[in-house]
Amino acid sequence: MGLGRVMTKIDPEEQWKLLIGGEWVETAGTYPVQNPYTMEIVGHAPEASLSEATDAMAAARDALGDWKNTSIDQRCYLLGKLADVLEQKAPEWVDLVQAETGSTINITETLQVAGGFIDRFRYYSKPQRIDLSELPVKQGATALGPAGLLAASVYHQPVGVVLCITPYNFPLTNVAGKIAPALAMGNTCIIKPAPQDPLGILRLGEAINEAGFPPGVINIVTSSGPEVPAAMVASKDVNMISFTGSTSVGKSIYESGASTMTRVLMELGGKGALIMTEDASIDGAMGAIASVWGFHSGQICTAPTRVICHRNIYDQTVETLEAVAGMLKIGDPLERDTLVGPLISEQQRDNVEKFISSGVESGAKLVCGGERPDEQGYFVAPTLLADCTTDMHVVREEAFGPVVVVMPHEDDEEAIAMANDSDYGLFSYVYAGDTARAHQIAKSLESGNVALNSIQPHMEAPFGGFKMSGIGRDRGTWGLKAYSEIQAISWLA
Repeated sequence: MGLGRVMTKIDPEEQWKLLIGGEWVETAGTYPVQNPYTMEIVGHAPEASLSEATDAMAAARDALGDWKNTSIDQRCYLLGKLADVLEQKAPEWVDLVQAETGSTINITETLQVAGGFIDRFRYYSKPQRIDLSELPVKQGATALGPAGLLAASVYHQPVGVVLCITPYNFPLTNVAGKIAPALAMGNTCIIKPAPQDPLGILRLGEAINEAGFPPGVINIVTSSGPEVPAAMVASKDVNMISFTGSTSVGKSIYESGASTMTRVLMELGGKGALIMTEDASIDGAMGAIASVWGFHSGQICTAPTRVICHRNIYDQTVETLEAVAGMLKIGDPLERDTLVGPLISEQQRDNVEKFISSGVESGAKLVCGGERPDEQGYFVAPTLLADCTTDMHVVREEAFGPVVVVMPHEDDEEAIAMANDSDYGLFSYVYAGDTARAHQIAKSLESGNVALNSIQPHMEAPFGGFKMSGIGRDRGTWGLKAYSEIQAISWLA
């Protein structure tokens, strides 16, 4: 549920600072943050230096000892206090977050600054038991000792300093999903937001201080280039990296952290398959597929961008999708009936346009879209490519924009093979008249998550990807475990 909008004036000349050790730190330089619709400057974010990144890591390291020894009840109390502060403060951030992300006002109010953003802090504010005590087991005599009964306890200990690198599509919601379980487990955090829209996260820093978190437990470092995050990734003072973003960047982070055996949790690219059997409800699948166009303009890694449709309903599906695309209003994201907003930047718009052109050049049929709407801002019209094949670049790679590709299949076996013929495996979908059949198809998919006749994710189920879509799982109690090291202590019973 959204919190509603409190109109606030955006001051592009506001002086923004880094949060390091509980203090606001002024930087020598800044870089501009642009509104992707109006193309005006929203503000100037702090350009952190390597020295300031080092200070942030030192602050997180210094705070770690006391924080991990703070009781779980107190840590969770502060997360609840932060949720309380956010419920009061977040409505004032709507205009700022909308301006820097370019998301429609409806998405901004219900998801960017509310919904899953605050709910994640509230969820992890309730202490949960994940440690285990094992019943005694009979141990035979070995060269190490005599026979006897052994008992054991398994504890989840904090990893240490966690570097949280967040994406530009849902900056606040994503960072909440990282720092809430990490803090509950007793870790300290450094937040490195995406350079395109860091200002809302700096506002979050104000709420963190107001909630009363000890200095250094949460630090925020912003920068426009890769030098600062690369230095933190490679540092032995960082024990874990939680990253959401592209697979190419994820691979680089994985390689850089290898020398220090840095733990990683990565949610990377996706190329979601949506299988439609011959008895699937076309109307039912339309809302899911159209979400690629109307839900933040396809800038979401779980989007069902590959439609694998049974040949018997293929033509009808393509015709219906073309009609739906024409009904989606493109334009000013502040107008309530706008469904398709701009992409985050000129560079991303150009990337998506090149992506579409490559599909047409390789033989895909451009059913609709592909052009720039007659609107200011970085728009690409909802695009539908039909008659695609699994060897095409547009089928194999992620556009991260409003592009849907459609391919026909003859039977369930072929549909499964086509869906699995991908380097990615984050989130897939099955639409079928028979739920048992849909469930059987789902179990055969190489995908970390599969939804049946629905696009709704289960927010307490483990979330993460197979193959090049990432490493590890979070959400629910899985999130607590993700930010922990497992320690077993055994003794003679």
